[in-house]
Amino acid sequence: MTRQRAAVSETLDRLDEFRSAQQLHDLMRHEGDTIGLATVYRTLQSLADNGDVDVLRTEDGESLYRRCERSEHHHHLVCRSCGRAVEIDGPTVEAWARSVGASHGFTGIEHTVELFGTCAACAAVPSRPAPGPANHRDGAA
Repeated sequence: MTRQRAAVSETLDRLDEFRSAQQLHDLMRHEGDTIGLATVYRTLQSLADNGDVDVLRTEDGESLYRRCERSEHHHHLVCRSCGRAVEIDGPTVEAWARSVGASHGFTGIEHTVELFGTCAACAAVPSRPAPGPANHRDGAA
């Protein structure tokens, strides 16, 4: 393992949320590492291919990466606000996927299920009023 690969791996070990290659690269550069973005991408792809990180695809197709605690199949519950991710089991989803596949004559079914919401900590933060004329108080009538 090269120094750069070790640095990417060590950085992932410290994070609890999914991060893009660009975000990970920015964080590492901010911390003083001189690693190149292409090396971060290659390392993340290699780690994903080996099953050492999970990959989550955003709505716009961007890949996000996270080192998971569990090696067996699992899903994630991800906070839309802070990015915190919780590893979860989905036995009902597993049974449903097998059943749907079998009903159509498919075997070796694979699937990805990610749930997105707002974690309790983020939900507890009072929302700020949106900026605009109704909320602007400068003394003008």
